[in-house]
Amino acid sequence: MDQFDNCPESALRWHQEGKGAVLATVIETWGSAPRRVGSQLAISSDAEMVGSVSGGCVESAVVVEAMDALEDGAARELEFGVSDEDAFAVGLACGGTIRVLVEPVGSVIPEALLTELVTHRAQRMPVAYVANLETKERSLARSGHDQAFRMDRSGFVEDSRTFVGVHNPPLRLIVVGAVHIAQALVPMARIAGYDPTLLDPREAFGSDARFPGETILHDWPDEAVQKLGLDSRTALVLLTHDPKLDDPALEQALRANCFYIGALGSKRTHAKRVDRLSASGFSDAEIGQIHGPIGLDIGASGPAEIAVSILAEMTRVLRQGA
Repeated sequence: MDQFDNCPESALRWHQEGKGAVLATVIETWGSAPRRVGSQLAISSDAEMVGSVSGGCVESAVVVEAMDALEDGAARELEFGVSDEDAFAVGLACGGTIRVLVEPVGSVIPEALLTELVTHRAQRMPVAYVANLETKERSLARSGHDQAFRMDRSGFVEDSRTFVGVHNPPLRLIVVGAVHIAQALVPMARIAGYDPTLLDPREAFGSDARFPGETILHDWPDEAVQKLGLDSRTALVLLTHDPKLDDPALEQALRANCFYIGALGSKRTHAKRVDRLSASGFSDAEIGQIHGPIGLDIGASGPAEIAVSILAEMTRVLRQGA
């Protein structure tokens, strides 16, 4: 899975190569718009393009405006209506309207600011690009937009002309235990937008035959987790029932900043887990991060339904914070 759409990275590279570069961003939509708010298109002075703002409906018009913006060094707000015919061509039932902000790099987006944005993205640090369209000020923010970050939702601050473009790291799922539930959960999570990695030192379990095309690490879980790193856009799911495999990764996660930690097992199994962690010096607050028994209580039966309950709980925690 691609880590990012790489529009900012492409624009910065073109600018540093001496070409002109523009970033076009969807800032508002009405109706059945082809792309969501925050979607971007990077355009070079040679008309090279990365990304999209409409799925192909209005890109050519945006490129023309981008060339004019490079010439006069000023930002532009464009509004386009997407016809029903064009909308159908990109997979929508009916048309809508989109507003696009066109910003040349250098004259509108400072090179230093774009460099900082790209650095944050490379380091998997959530960051927001803030454009005040009245004062023309551009800045970055790592706090103060909690709801926007949680919901991955770019848009205008209410009753203002300040646009907040959220740049969240891609979601990751780390699964410890190549068991039957993982066989269902991993592909489901990929469909939901996660980049999954499976950890299991038991090569007979974590095999290509059982998980075709998936990323599988056969290191001991704590070593693998250390290599991968844990952050606020990572979910850790423990499925082995075996403390020797689960606990080392769990202990690292409790002192990291994972948005979700879930552990398979009955209430009795979880109580024993809590006792072990308490004995290892973890506080009640740290242990309280664990969702165990794992998954929403939907009466799930069998590996696939349990996987659905886990993914549903992950989504609830990600979007609602609980």
